Amino acid sequence: MTLERRSFLAGAAALGVAAASQAEAQTAVMQMVAMYGTIGKMTARGGQRDALAAILMRAIPGMPGCLSYIVANDPADANALWITEVWETKEAHSRSLSLPAVRAAIAKARPLIAGMQTITETVPIGGQGLKTAG
Repeated sequence: MTLERRSFLAGAAALGVAAASQAEAQTAVMQMVAMYGTIGKMTARGGQRDALAAILMRAIPGMPGCLSYIVANDPADANALWITEVWETKEAHSRSLSLPAVRAAIAKARPLIAGMQTITETVPIGGQGLKTAG
């Protein structure tokens, strides 16, 4: 059976539209239930990285809406930490900053911090340990 070029192109175009519509619908659903993430770099005052990391990690348990909070040493900078966070929503992240345990951790950590930098905000879609959106 020979398929005419026009018929083939029309069918391919229709499939492309259907795929685009499905992708748009999936994107819309993900935006409604989008997780919120940040990746930031924190630099401790000389020799204080481990103490700073300990304070940050003690503040983690019990933060409502927090799906993942990773504190990692920077192997290239003895004073730097990378903090990767995933939250149910951006609002959950904002609310966490008013929690007594988080406020106490910030107060305790502040004298140990030489600098802080948010590298980027992200929209996590899933991965090991996270439920996928959709």
